[in-house]
Amino acid sequence: MQRVVQLTQASSRQPILGVVTTASREGQAAFSQYQKIFTELGLKEVLGLTVDSRREASRAERVYAIRRCAMLFFSGGDQLRITSVLGGTLFHHVLLEEHRRGLAVAGTSAGASMMSDTMIVMGEGEKAPTKNTVQMAPGMGLWVGAVIDQHFSQRGRIGRLLSALAQNPGILGVGLDEDTAIEVRLAEHRLRVWGSRTVTLLDGSSVDETNASESRADRPLAITGVRLHVLPQGYDFDLNERLPGSLRDPRED
Repeated sequence: MQRVVQLTQASSRQPILGVVTTASREGQAAFSQYQKIFTELGLKEVLGLTVDSRREASRAERVYAIRRCAMLFFSGGDQLRITSVLGGTLFHHVLLEEHRRGLAVAGTSAGASMMSDTMIVMGEGEKAPTKNTVQMAPGMGLWVGAVIDQHFSQRGRIGRLLSALAQNPGILGVGLDEDTAIEVRLAEHRLRVWGSRTVTLLDGSSVDETNASESRADRPLAITGVRLHVLPQGYDFDLNERLPGSLRDPRED
């Protein structure tokens, strides 16, 4: 949360944070909570973008508030609710356009999962990967070539991220622990780890075999050649070379 505030304040745009609560069915309550948190952390203006229907997501006067913001923060809840309500609407088009122009986008839980072009909707943790382990759907397309999972170590979700990789070789699987985040700078082809726990990266670019196309839905999947990295705060990752690097402690910045 503190890093979200820092990035909002450091932006060349107006230091305004928009909170998108579409993932939650209690959007106004979620906004009130985040407004209090971000105001206490030093932001002077926090906008509520409680968009609960596709009709509302296509209203110009509602959507163009995005253009005022330095950052949008997507709350947790149900990531399929985000894509089914916002996907393909004016809100979505303006979001992608402003993101290309420098709008930063942050999110927690469902608000993180929805950022990739293909997202995990649901799946069983703590089981060997099968086709049934994970269900996937189109995401919001902010980060192409990745798939993101959350509550990762806490809910034993490595099996479902491996299942996603087996069915989509070549992508980067990202598993975020609670109280941990990555700061992704697409123009620089780098990400950086923040928080008290770890980020698990599963690199599918070197996968040399998977039986995903032949295996029955309930049978274990084979996947070989996956590279795994577990990174705490103080590490970054080169998205082009797919290599981690060590940094000095970001808290010293």
